[in-house]
Formats: sequence, structure tokens, C-alpha cells
Amino acid sequence: MISKLIQTIRQIVKLSAEEEEFILQSFSERYFKKGEMILREGEVSKYVGFLEEGLVRYFVFKNEEESTFEFTQEGEFISDYQSFRHQTPSKQNIEAIEDSKVLLINYETLQNVFNTINDGNLLGRVIVEHRFDTMVNRLLSVYMHSHEERYHNFIEHYSELSQRIPQYMIASYVGVKPESLSRIRGRYGKKTS
Repeated sequence: MISKLIQTIRQIVKLSAEEEEFILQSFSERYFKKGEMILREGEVSKYVGFLEEGLVRYFVFKNEEESTFEFTQEGEFISDYQSFRHQTPSKQNIEAIEDSKVLLINYETLQNVFNTINDGNLLGRVIVEHRFDTMVNRLLSVYMHSHEERYHNFIEHYSELSQRIPQYMIASYVGVKPESLSRIRGRYGKKTS
């Protein structure tokens, strides 16, 4: 069976069989249990991860409450890229919200991959552009959309995940208390039926 990592990279660049093997050997496998922290605020992000199985969320503490700003599912890369790139303490937390299998690569090895495979620079650029787009869209949503619009955006982007994510995390992502999320869901359900 072909790794999800290789399937994802093949969507970006062409790889030879040797390059595929080189990439797979550059990553190490790690399992995280549901609720286990992959990265904590204040730690330096030493790895970029690729989520082979499972589901994770990114969150920060705001007024001593968790504020979720992203979910990542199978087939996507995970990291605090700012902390990773600059090797500075992270301002965010990354938590496994399901048992998760993650392929990890450190900074030096990742740079070696980018420099060794034929389209390494293109691969790195596309991954960074995707992360940039995701973060800008989320930031704009916080400033431009109502709670109802953020819930609608959540359903648009994460509809297949809504049964896998606890309601309090969805509420945190939308920016409301769980009881307010119930009212928003009720109004949203009436609009779509």
C-alpha cells in the first residue's frame, strides 16, 4: 500500500521510485494517543509532521480559555511553522483529538529532501503557500465573519469531520460557548432544510 505521504506529494510533484524511497526513509513514525499533545506552547517545534492517520487541532489560550483555530486531518502536514523555521518557542498547542499516526521530519532532514529531489523547491513552496492560505483565511474569518458565518465556514471546510470533533472544540473554533453553538446549529439546520 502506498503511503498517504507519497500520494500527497505526487499531487504536487513527480517523483522517481528512488525519490519516493528517499522521502519515506527521511521520516520517522510516531503514534500519539487521543488527548496527547504533539506540541505545547513554549516548546520549540523541532519537526514537521505528516498526518497518516487521525485528527489534530491547533489552539491557543485566550483569557485562560482554549481557542481552537484549525483542525488537520489525514493527508495533511502539521507543525507550528514559525517556531519550526526559526527554532523559537511556540505560541500555540497542537493536540491529537484521535489516536494519530504521524510521520515526523526535522529541519535539517527536510532541507536535505528539498535539496535532493528534482522538484524539491517547488514542493516546499507549494506546502508553505497552502499553510499561508489556510492561516490568512482563518485570520480574515475571525475579523470579518459573524459566529454564524464561521460555523457555516466550518461546515463547508470540515463537514466530513463534524462527527469526529467534540462539540466544545467546534464551539471554540467558531468562537462561542457550547450552548450558543447549539442555537447556531439549530438556526443553520432550519436554513438548510
